[in-house]
Amino acid sequence: MATSADTRPYDIEAREADILGKPQRVESLREEEFSPEARALVRDIHGTLGVESTSVPDVFGVMLRHPRLFKCQMDAGIVFFQGEISPRERELAVLRVAWWCKAPYEWGEHVDISKRYGVTDEEVERMTQGSDAPGWSEHDRAIIRGVEELLGEQMISDATWDVLARTWTEAQLVEFPALVGAYFATALQQNSLRVRLAPDNPGLSYR
Repeated sequence: MATSADTRPYDIEAREADILGKPQRVESLREEEFSPEARALVRDIHGTLGVESTSVPDVFGVMLRHPRLFKCQMDAGIVFFQGEISPRERELAVLRVAWWCKAPYEWGEHVDISKRYGVTDEEVERMTQGSDAPGWSEHDRAIIRGVEELLGEQMISDATWDVLARTWTEAQLVEFPALVGAYFATALQQNSLRVRLAPDNPGLSYR
């Protein structure tokens, strides 16, 4: 089964030039352009996240071109952030998805998020090498290999499943493929729309 060999080191500068060096394909809505549905959604998101600011990140402005889809994505994101898989393990999976997809926005944002939940600088660097890199625990390696198998083969192998099942509950095992699929979809969307990096997001070079 194909794994991390499918993600050999790549040229970060060339990849970011292809995504970020060209115009964003769908421009972010200005707040005065928000529909009533979009305004209500922003209020709901801020309320759920406990955010007092009324400002909206540019990436939200892009997604608010399709409020119903954005609501579904945000609802799913909240489920995963409050999910059965621990925050650190969730972020290991998301980082591997982002690096596999060569996704500057997703990678940069989740390097930052992952460090809040205990992922180290060394582990972030090691993530660029995948599950074959030395230094992972057996369980962490299985999470990363599971991502690689899901993206490369569209299923988890028996060997990887058996390692995960030693310590994960059935609910966590059910959640894992959905988590990977959701962040894979986000990477495809952000890459294809050529979403611009936030000012504090260094992109694929971030460690």
